[in-house]
Amino acid sequence: MQRSFTLLLGCLLLTSTLAQAAVPTPPKVAARAYILQDFDSGRIIAEKNANQPVEPASLTKIMAGYVIDKELAAGNISLNDQVRISKKAWKMPGSRMFVEVDTFVSVEDLIRGIIIQSGNDATVAMAEYVAGSEDAFVSLMNGYARELGMTGTHFVNATGLPHKDHYTTARDLAILSRALIREFPEMYRLYAEKEFTYNGIRQYNRNKLLWQDKYVDGIKTGHTESAGYCLAASAKRDGMRLIAIVLGTKSENARASEAQKLLTYGFRFFETHKLYRAGETLTQARVWKGERESVPLGLAEDLFITIPRGSYDKLKATMRVAKKIIAPVQAGQRFGSVDIALTGENVAQRDLVALDSVGEGGFFGSLVDEVQLMFE
Repeated sequence: MQRSFTLLLGCLLLTSTLAQAAVPTPPKVAARAYILQDFDSGRIIAEKNANQPVEPASLTKIMAGYVIDKELAAGNISLNDQVRISKKAWKMPGSRMFVEVDTFVSVEDLIRGIIIQSGNDATVAMAEYVAGSEDAFVSLMNGYARELGMTGTHFVNATGLPHKDHYTTARDLAILSRALIREFPEMYRLYAEKEFTYNGIRQYNRNKLLWQDKYVDGIKTGHTESAGYCLAASAKRDGMRLIAIVLGTKSENARASEAQKLLTYGFRFFETHKLYRAGETLTQARVWKGERESVPLGLAEDLFITIPRGSYDKLKATMRVAKKIIAPVQAGQRFGSVDIALTGENVAQRDLVALDSVGEGGFFGSLVDEVQLMFE
């Protein structure tokens, strides 16, 4: 059995300054597939064909960058490492950083070549440096895709060149983009850089939104004839970050304008609030037969909620707590849930977990509790 009670939200010192208005339907987006997602809460605000397999083109390089960031974080490589450019990397078709065969280029420069210049040569050079070969690097890419839950994705190469077995989905690219920004915020700053010069050749970031919208700080463009023009964009405005993925538009201008439509819609009609912090004590629960009589309960992760603008005051939080908690208790063990409702509709639910461990109590105390439990 569980007991339920209302959890006050007023202590959050958050206010809704706008009267709640009806949220219009999302704008029409001229793309084969798209998705708009809040970064913190994970709420999908708008989508179309989000689970449909599509060619990602150079959006593939978001995963290549994620793998490289993983290697940097693990200490397996460093930004100052010098990478020898192989003949295979030098000969790569498509977008290029214009590295020269048998020269040495720093990891940091190659990363910029991947992110800003979308260089296929830079991507293959890094793949070979990290894993020994592009094929081995692709195995790492697919492994991380599985770990992240990108169930509609399969990579064949590191660059995004067309292949019938190389595909992903808008939803999976949003999952990947959230992971990239969340896990590697320092490296993510490179995705906002507008230009990079290497070997005397200046190239500009193809993400036009970096010039058109001051809130946009990434992420990546992609294009092949079969994939169309693609864009993964992210913007942060007044503490709220959105991720927009548009796939298969008709032109460079179209991918920017269609992504901008989604971002504008999300910021205009929705707001995101952090309701509770991870590890924050939300209640104290009675523990029977323990070395202590109570245990603090809270959430394992921060709880964010994305709701229509002006509707914060209509939120209601309810906790459901297990009626009988008997020691031993392990930190992280589930003992109920926190439910968030908006005008009667449940919009979020999170496990309520023990924030501390509680060992078994002594014989006499346990005996007393046993007798009390008989009358509960």
